[in-house]
Amino acid sequence: MNSPTNHCLKNPLLSNVGFNLAFHKNNKPIDYNILTVIELTDLVKVVEVAPEVFWVGVNDWNRRVFDSFIPLPYGTSYNAYLIVGNEHTALVDTVNPGFEDLLLRKVSRVVKPETIDYVVMNHAEPDHAGGIPRVLATAQNAKLVATRRGIEMAGVYYGVPPERAVAVKDGDSIDLGGKTLRFLEAPWLHWPETMFTLQAERQVLLTCDFFGTHMASDRLFAEDVGDGLLKEAKKYYAEIMMPFTLFVQRALDKVAGLDVKVIAPSHGPVYRDPKRIIAAYEEWARGPLKPKVVIAYVSMWGNTEALTQAIVEAVAAEGVEAIPYNMVVADVAHVASDLVDAAAVLFGSPTLIGGPHPLIASLLEVLRCIRPRVKLGAVYGSYGWGGGAAAHLKNRLQSMGFEVMGTLEVRGKPGKEDLEKAAGLAQAVARKVKESVIKIK
Repeated sequence: MNSPTNHCLKNPLLSNVGFNLAFHKNNKPIDYNILTVIELTDLVKVVEVAPEVFWVGVNDWNRRVFDSFIPLPYGTSYNAYLIVGNEHTALVDTVNPGFEDLLLRKVSRVVKPETIDYVVMNHAEPDHAGGIPRVLATAQNAKLVATRRGIEMAGVYYGVPPERAVAVKDGDSIDLGGKTLRFLEAPWLHWPETMFTLQAERQVLLTCDFFGTHMASDRLFAEDVGDGLLKEAKKYYAEIMMPFTLFVQRALDKVAGLDVKVIAPSHGPVYRDPKRIIAAYEEWARGPLKPKVVIAYVSMWGNTEALTQAIVEAVAAEGVEAIPYNMVVADVAHVASDLVDAAAVLFGSPTLIGGPHPLIASLLEVLRCIRPRVKLGAVYGSYGWGGGAAAHLKNRLQSMGFEVMGTLEVRGKPGKEDLEKAAGLAQAVARKVKESVIKIK
């Protein structure tokens, strides 16, 4: 008779990346190097990221937008973690509404869901907390653990009664029996109630959105994902964390005081080498701005685009990186990512009924929301019978604390002199950027 393994197919991805899959039966860990086809297609897999710390999250391969604003070209994941102690079990974060069944099926590969003692809510947003009502209904003796503000939000959003909630503050801990959960308040990352959970013995830091990436992948660990990971992590930082740079810096200082071995966020890959993502966040949050200029523009009849070409060439001629974005076709996530460390930004817009083109006006609203560190800018554009876009954009930028180095408005098709003025404005911005970079160094 053939052994059971002869009826299984080895997963080349898992064998290549060395996933440590541990499905628990009768509370005894079993290491599987092979998975049946049914198990692979069922996607009910559990990954042990550290001893007795299990990833029980889900991949949302088909989601293409977040907050009705953020593009998700690679989908996303909702990472939840089950921590099993000798006496108690805790589930840290849950999943987006609609994935509760899959979450509970994964939990059941490790323990009976009914036996969960604590549900830790690092963050109240539905993509992480949306499964709380179902989990608490299943584990009827479980307590919800969150910050004081988190408990209040859980009552409002998910109907969690006060008697089923335990409020924790910075430094509080829960003993699971040989496994200690320590809680670190991390407000405004990116809601006021957010916190981190540290599995103290193994120094596994569960950070929810902090250090996250919108990416669905069958490879859970960062070192196995590839070189594109930090690019996606930077987009995520730009759109979600950059508005709260001061709080990011404070959280980085708090993390620096720990001896973290694993960083496990609630979106995207897990970092078994935390230095990689920590160093990236340090650079994005307080590293020097780079000698590069983002040039965002819209052109209706080619006139503003002609000015843009002159501006791009003039910036590049000064040895400064020029990154033009035609906002008719540009992905705003890419623009936001470049604004993380750009030293200047230029806006080009034709006048449309007395004001800027709506796509440029919309980008300025994005700028207001994501709050990049860049505060140097300029404005240019064209008009037909009456201007107004440049003045509007200048006033808006100044209200956001920008130094606007100049404005340029051209009627109709730009001539040689107009193109020279555009190049001169760009040159002045590029030289100011170089001066600021030298001062920082």
